[in-house]
Amino acid sequence: MAENGTNGTNGQGYVGTRTIRPDGVDKVTGRARFGADFNLPGQLIGRVLRSPHPHARIVTIDTSKAEALPGVKAVITRDDFADQSSEFIPAGEMMMNYKDVVRNVLAREKALYEGHAVAAVAATSAAIARRALKLIDVTYEVLPHVIDVEEAMRPDAPVLHDDLFTVGVEPKPDRPSNIAKRIEITLGDVEAGFAKADVIVEREFKTAPVHQGYIEPHAALASVSEDGSTELWCCTQGHFIVRAHCARLLGLDIGKIRVTASEIGGGFGGKTVVYLEPLAIALSRKAKRPVKMVMSREEVFKASGPTSGATVRVKMGATKDGRFVAGFAELKYQAGAFQGSPVQPGVMCAYAPYDMENVKVIGYDVVSNRPKVAAYRAPGAPISEFAVESVVDEIAKKLGIDPIQLRLMNAAREGTKAAYGPKFGPIGLEETLNAVKKTEHWNTPLRKWQGRGVASGFWFNIGGETCASLTVNEDGTVSLMAGTPDIGGLRASLSMVAADELGVPYDKVRPIIGDTGSLGFTFLTGGSRSAFSGSMAIVEAAKQIKAELCARACKLWDAKPDQVEFKDGHVRPLGALAEKAKPMSIADFAKIAGKTGGPIGGYGRINAQGAGPSLGTHLVDLEVDPETGRVTILRYTVAQDAGKALHPAYVEGQFQGGAVQGIGWALNEEYVYGADGKLQNAGFLDYRMPVASDVPMIDAILVEVANPRHPYGVRGVGETPIVPPLGAIANAMEQATGIRFTELPMSPPKVLKALKEREATSKV
Repeated sequence: MAENGTNGTNGQGYVGTRTIRPDGVDKVTGRARFGADFNLPGQLIGRVLRSPHPHARIVTIDTSKAEALPGVKAVITRDDFADQSSEFIPAGEMMMNYKDVVRNVLAREKALYEGHAVAAVAATSAAIARRALKLIDVTYEVLPHVIDVEEAMRPDAPVLHDDLFTVGVEPKPDRPSNIAKRIEITLGDVEAGFAKADVIVEREFKTAPVHQGYIEPHAALASVSEDGSTELWCCTQGHFIVRAHCARLLGLDIGKIRVTASEIGGGFGGKTVVYLEPLAIALSRKAKRPVKMVMSREEVFKASGPTSGATVRVKMGATKDGRFVAGFAELKYQAGAFQGSPVQPGVMCAYAPYDMENVKVIGYDVVSNRPKVAAYRAPGAPISEFAVESVVDEIAKKLGIDPIQLRLMNAAREGTKAAYGPKFGPIGLEETLNAVKKTEHWNTPLRKWQGRGVASGFWFNIGGETCASLTVNEDGTVSLMAGTPDIGGLRASLSMVAADELGVPYDKVRPIIGDTGSLGFTFLTGGSRSAFSGSMAIVEAAKQIKAELCARACKLWDAKPDQVEFKDGHVRPLGALAEKAKPMSIADFAKIAGKTGGPIGGYGRINAQGAGPSLGTHLVDLEVDPETGRVTILRYTVAQDAGKALHPAYVEGQFQGGAVQGIGWALNEEYVYGADGKLQNAGFLDYRMPVASDVPMIDAILVEVANPRHPYGVRGVGETPIVPPLGAIANAMEQATGIRFTELPMSPPKVLKALKEREATSKV
């Protein structure tokens, strides 16, 4: 039997169009429920006591006064969580060191950063809960702290963990340090490559930790019954991962935990971690009542993960005709209080946009007295590529070569072997560079104090374990259930694929995100995997439905399999059979499902492979005010390879959103710590994120170089857009001011200082 449909051959052609999002009405009317919108009868309010010290040994915790306060129903501390093994244990597709996870959820031997959770209470009101926190008596032995990554690497630095010995060096160190890991990738002979270079540029760069800046704070509502059955509602990018973490930390049967992902008010990687969820469950189990917990904005900044700050040294060599012959980089990434910075992808991505024979990148994962870092959109890549793209720009100027042309001369293409291992299939970096070069933007003249910068970026993308189901309802509509939380238009994209595969109208597909009891294990929404792998699972589910309907038609028509085909949403008779039988639609089968075999549905269970990398190029114009140091972004263009844009509007939104976040990272955002190790700007008033008036309209150019390992050619797009902005803006700053800025953010005080120093030097 023939099963047509993949790649939109059912005649619907929704893929590639700009359909209305199915979740839009609930969101614009306020009906959509986010994490803090869930409530249960009799619920308690949970609050967390947090360390005021960046580094302190916890000598004693006395909760007796808090427990005696009327209205307090439960208090938990480190004693309510069993210790965990330091071995890395699978949690879905991730390897987790649960010894660190349990200590981040609630401090054990030591508080390792200001804001580190020490205890939690559940009470009948928020006011009583806050009063109870003040009654918890914690005795601290304050210890020396270390904030800066390079200071943390020094032999005389305060050591955070007595059992942390650097992995990746031989011989194994005999004393602990703050360097958790050293990694290295090598391609070719980098020293021989530098010997061939006519020009060599070497510079050191620094970036500050920045927060994902999601508007919705972390929230969780837990209800544990007397038999241990647990229900949890939370804002997360991966509810199956939350279930795995909570089961491990609390010693619960994973099958007894049911996690529902709420609508999510932003995540960008920062909601792939557990913070409140295990605490809410532990409090509910103890109090025998539901417990609701919501972070304040200050708690979000102090106690949830930003991405790393880093020190990066880059050295590149090129021949006089512009060929890159060698690249070296040393990356020192802050992990926060526990190991696990994104230095590995930083190492992988540093030189990935270029076809180079000789590359060596070394990375260090370093702990310090800051909150444990979490993923942030292409974690690790913006930092290392900011440094590389800045040096590429400097090489272009030294050689007198157009910066786009220099990148085109060295661009990775199909067949290029990346330093981190794979040989690339079809990729679209050259197409993005050419697209930018053809824009009116690139050819518009600039005025004094204005600059134009260009930079490219790379993200490798992932697939992974994914489940999705399609169920044909009695009226012919189709219920779609996915296991990956929708944080960027996933429901619309998957509905379009389902509509095209089954040949039904788009508005007849009803998408929902299933809870952990409704589908098989599905990895989290991250790594630019959800649309890529989810659409593959939908194609698989649709194949099952089409095969089933063809089989039912054969029974109805007393036909052989080769006498029927599925096309344009119908099972059609072929040949002579077409004279006896009429085509039947999915709705026709739905009406007689009970007489032809029962309910109709399909289920996709896959471990998606073949996630093609995504590359992009950004172009930015800016203007510097020499009197204040303020930088204004005048114009911005993004060109990126999407493989195939399932929903072009959402893909463009990803491009634009990443660019805006990169603008903030480059110009204003940073964690500011005082000498006391305490965060000084834990709020949106002092943590300066871009708002609408800070950015121009951002032009998005969709490049589509199909990924041959996906039925529609899709490659993930969510990560790459945040990679080039840092380098592009730094390059524009150099053109506008004549100064090569190597430290982020390039905030007005830093810019003004640099301008005044140059002026003073020129007068000497």
